[in-house]
Amino acid sequence: MRRPGAGLASLLPYIWLVVFFAFPFVLVAKLSLSDTALAIPPYTPRLHWSAGADGLGAFLRALDLETYARLGADRLYLDAYGSSLRFAGVATGILLVIGYPIAYGMSRFPPAARRALVMAVILPFWTSFLIRIYAWIAILKPAGLLNTGLAALGLPPVNLLNSETGVVIGLVYAYLPFMVLPLYAVLEKQDDSLIEAARDLGATKAQAFWRVTFPLSLPGVVAGALLCFIPMVGEFVIPDLLGGSETLMLGRVIWTEFFANRDWPAASAVAIVLLATLVIPILLFQRQQQKVLR
Repeated sequence: MRRPGAGLASLLPYIWLVVFFAFPFVLVAKLSLSDTALAIPPYTPRLHWSAGADGLGAFLRALDLETYARLGADRLYLDAYGSSLRFAGVATGILLVIGYPIAYGMSRFPPAARRALVMAVILPFWTSFLIRIYAWIAILKPAGLLNTGLAALGLPPVNLLNSETGVVIGLVYAYLPFMVLPLYAVLEKQDDSLIEAARDLGATKAQAFWRVTFPLSLPGVVAGALLCFIPMVGEFVIPDLLGGSETLMLGRVIWTEFFANRDWPAASAVAIVLLATLVIPILLFQRQQQKVLR
């Protein structure tokens, strides 16, 4: 017999999506089709319900794609778009190179040690994200800990703060757990007897890894890469604090347009373009997660 509250419980996820995703998305999409105006709020047209159907018709006719055309014609937005994809791609590649050996090594430890290592990976989440990024400012600044250590070794100083390298370092540091944990979840479940069978058939350790372990871990590779790449494209805090004024990313552009320039339509259009770019990776991530759960 079906419980009385079962129907409501099944509707709760859809209510959540409508309230916290669909409705905000419609508002942002509407803003992206509006025009900038010297008013409060700083856009037009505005829907006046008292005008009825005529007011709704006039409102819909006033919406246009002018803001999107402006985004395509302005090099600032195009450069920020390309820069965001480049930063996210480079950082994701570095994260994979660093995170895979870490996850693989964790999966080789006894179960008790694995739990301690997983706790060590997620331990940074117990500290404020903003504080951790500010700590990198103290490390990378000209008179920071990094150059102090280099001076003690007799090496020349390096200038990594307010640079693209500093942004990549911050991205790799902040998102490393998001790469390690999906990889570890897949590697930890692999059957060691498959490696033994490969070795019995004459494969070396390296051949067994590349022909057995790595192919079986591809779901974790894809999940970790997408889990890092998707949020990094829209990252704001790291490029703002560790990158210089020349560092362009879409997150900074959205913030500047919305708060500094008061150009809400442009900020909304950039956000919609960013979302449209990430739809395919998000769908791939969801599909990969379903494979992992199976």
